Amino acid sequence: MTLLQDSTRTRRRRLGVGAAAAGLLAALLAAGPVSATPDPGDRSTAPKSVSKSAETEAEAAIAAGEIPGQDEIVHSDNIQHLANLPKDALPNYNTDLAFQGKYAFAGNYDGFRIFDISNPKAPRTVSQVLCPGSQNDISVSGNLLFLSTDSSRSDNSCASTTQPATEKSSWEGMKVFDISDKRNPKYVAAVETACGSHTHTLVPEKKDVYVYVSSYSPSASFPDCQPPHDGISVIKVPRKAPQKAAVVNFPVLFPGEGADGGGNPGAPTNPGVSKTTGCHDITVLPSEDLAAGACMGDGILFSIKDPANPKVIDRVQDNVNFAFWHSATFNQKANKVVFTDELGGGGAATCNAEIGQDRGADGIYDIVGKGDKRKLVFRSYFKIPRHQADTENCVAHNGSLIPVKGKDLMVQAWYQGGVSVWDFTNSSKPKEIGYFERGPVSTDTLTLGGSWSAYYYNGYIYSNDIQKGFDVLKLSDKRTDPAKRIRMDELNVQTQPDYFD
Repeated sequence: MTLLQDSTRTRRRRLGVGAAAAGLLAALLAAGPVSATPDPGDRSTAPKSVSKSAETEAEAAIAAGEIPGQDEIVHSDNIQHLANLPKDALPNYNTDLAFQGKYAFAGNYDGFRIFDISNPKAPRTVSQVLCPGSQNDISVSGNLLFLSTDSSRSDNSCASTTQPATEKSSWEGMKVFDISDKRNPKYVAAVETACGSHTHTLVPEKKDVYVYVSSYSPSASFPDCQPPHDGISVIKVPRKAPQKAAVVNFPVLFPGEGADGGGNPGAPTNPGVSKTTGCHDITVLPSEDLAAGACMGDGILFSIKDPANPKVIDRVQDNVNFAFWHSATFNQKANKVVFTDELGGGGAATCNAEIGQDRGADGIYDIVGKGDKRKLVFRSYFKIPRHQADTENCVAHNGSLIPVKGKDLMVQAWYQGGVSVWDFTNSSKPKEIGYFERGPVSTDTLTLGGSWSAYYYNGYIYSNDIQKGFDVLKLSDKRTDPAKRIRMDELNVQTQPDYFD
């Protein structure tokens, strides 16, 4: 099947990496991850000039039809772009997505937005909540909405201001809202956590919601984030009394000697690899009492039979090709995990010929064995087959399963690499089967943009573009069409459902 909408446009890119972009990436790797993504005030997310040759190369590639023009939309024949809602009252970076019934919930560094998606061709905004606190990772359960704060704030209110993380009075952690009235969400609770909350994962139970808070220690100089930060905070939120939410445990996932615990030591022992000082993201599969953690320099598999006391059962590293273990996705049978490597922290141009197909990619691991003796076994890498310009930040990012029984299909965001639909049924031979993307946000500066999250929900793909807003895509393909019969009442991608229960 031809994946090109325009058969005259060649998509086999052969763009090299300009000297300035190569130097930028080297600096990013030397400095460690960019926190995916850090505060907008951080220099690492500001537009970065690239060499004149890189600028000329991007413009020439557009003229030759090798990449889309600036902001031009291209996609495979099996994907249709139904709608886009630009950013409105929240002008900052768009982040993650969650779903419930006919609603989509979209995070933004300035707060969150609720959309009515009952008509996917014409989504509309129901409400917008101003509550700054990067990166506002978002999830929902019943009448509760959860929001992560991973930047130093003056207090826990939605009127807080930024302040240096070295201040002892700084606040970072989890916020909880009542969303029983989608038009008027109410802020009901806040829980401070060690090193804040970069992301979080829900383990919902009937009476309570457990929240696994992922964060990592950027510096020993921060009073609220001292090493060894070698575990996760577990918060218990009573559904009927969310104001009583509190941290109930801090399980150590990387026990070891020394100030940094037992995680990957990173450079200089493992050059180009992040030192493990916490986890970036965790995905749970409650139907199997299983979780997978993407933890900077380590990938872990653990049991959540006791939600308040998760237990690590296997741990892997890839000190050759993985710089920063970012996120994880199980297949439906729970015999595979896809881990992502956020090379360059999300702010670098890594989808080019020079970086290659094995770095800044997905790592596919089979799960072999049973019970607590299960092991992660590496099988292959997957990366989008289209090279991007040196002005486009691009790397593996957030995605979800497309539920088709007997197949392992996934949709995934790649920042300015767009949205990719791919098949990893054969763990050793993954392949792309569809895509959607825009051309560069800029042809003369490396500017942060593109799809932060791309998820499949009730027959459609929804993408939250950092700069361009909320996109709705329709996927029409005989390989994925059976998924249209699967209907969900709620979806937080990091809390993977049993689609066929």
